[in-house]
Amino acid sequence: MVIGIEHDEVIIAEEEEREIWAKHYCSSHQILLVGEGDFSFSLSLARSFGSASNILASSLDSYDVLIKKYKQAKSNLENLGLLGASLLHRVDATTMKLHTDLKMRKFDRIIFNFPHAGFHGKEDNIHLIKMHRRVVHGFFRNASGMLRANGEIHVNHKTTTPFNRWCIKELASQNSLAFIECVDFKAEDYPGYSNKRGDGLKSDDPFHLGACGTYKFRFSPHTKKMPKGLSSLDIAQPILPYEFRQPIVPCEFRQPIFPYEFQQHQMNFTAYANNIPGYVGSPPTIVSRDEFFRIFQGYFSHVRETFGRHDCDVYNSVHEALNLGFATYMAGVPGRDLNGYIELLEELHHFSVSRLAWLQTMLVSDRQW
Repeated sequence: MVIGIEHDEVIIAEEEEREIWAKHYCSSHQILLVGEGDFSFSLSLARSFGSASNILASSLDSYDVLIKKYKQAKSNLENLGLLGASLLHRVDATTMKLHTDLKMRKFDRIIFNFPHAGFHGKEDNIHLIKMHRRVVHGFFRNASGMLRANGEIHVNHKTTTPFNRWCIKELASQNSLAFIECVDFKAEDYPGYSNKRGDGLKSDDPFHLGACGTYKFRFSPHTKKMPKGLSSLDIAQPILPYEFRQPIVPCEFRQPIFPYEFQQHQMNFTAYANNIPGYVGSPPTIVSRDEFFRIFQGYFSHVRETFGRHDCDVYNSVHEALNLGFATYMAGVPGRDLNGYIELLEELHHFSVSRLAWLQTMLVSDRQW
């Protein structure tokens, strides 16, 4: 009997010895890679392990698009197939949990290398940063439910400005993901890996990596989520904490804060303004705090009077109040335009979510307001 136990222990020890590690990844891990470019990262892991039987690698592009985009894609895919990898194409990382071949799978590691929404302007452009953040948010929302016990999500990402303004740890926390650590990412740790731009005429060209990190997250149902009303794309100011105890009075204008639900293209304020016939954007007119409150005094009064009433058409009432604010703002002041009014609305939104957080805190503590 003792001999049998010893024999089993020897077998287990031998199996453990056969485990092969490539940086953060082990040959015994079930690994999902999303958003692969020419699949050179997947192939690097597979060659390190001596097998790809534990790897499922996917791309947003179709197979035909891939082999046209990247010179080495066809060869890399063939080699991965020979090593036993599972390969999927046309997989959107922001909806992948619904994919036929993925919705029943769980993984030890889910990897997204340098997520990017495409080259639509300079990287420090606020609207492009919002697009990037939407991609990462959608990925986290899907990947968080696809982990095995003790599984991890890894995002390789630049840590320099403006990429650090994506605030990916905040996006992870909104999807029940706890931050573990961020360690330096070095391409040389993955022999054969070649990062790719992946978009435009220079898709097959590498991009400058610079300082990068591997951000690691683990699913945690107790991770403190930021309320949706406070979910922010404010990349220039600190994110408002949920527990602050005093209402914030708006001061000079700052970058707008948008809840996640307002980040869709069709609801973007600037896009809306540009669709107005005859509208021409101009530098915003900065107004003082006193003027801000004067313009929206009617709005605040109306909200205070109708809050909690069931006989009030909130939609029409709010629109009437905003129309009044617009008329007050535009009346008889040279140089003012719709762009400035939009910034007023953004500041109003900032004030509103701040007030909401304070009210939520008051309710939690059973205090009267």
